[in-house]
Amino acid sequence: MARVQILLLLAVIACALGVVTSQHKTRKLFVELQKEKDRAQQMEVEWGQLQLEQSTWAMSARVEKIAATKLQMQLPKGGQLRFVRDDQTEGLAAQP
Repeated sequence: MARVQILLLLAVIACALGVVTSQHKTRKLFVELQKEKDRAQQMEVEWGQLQLEQSTWAMSARVEKIAATKLQMQLPKGGQLRFVRDDQTEGLAAQP
């Protein structure tokens, strides 16, 4: 009878240690998960800022201003414009 009680006591102690270890691992993983969620949130904010910055850099008024000031480019006058028809491209668009 004493052997059975000692065996059961050892089993209870082993189970208790297993529960404590499991809870500790769970808490560590939860903290890590929270850190990753915070990091993902920061990356989403940065992504939004980068998209805003890209749209600012690509604004046509800004591009036109840089073309005129730094590259000395000008809009062509009416007589300088020529329109060219590409028959091959039109034929491709018409095919089903």
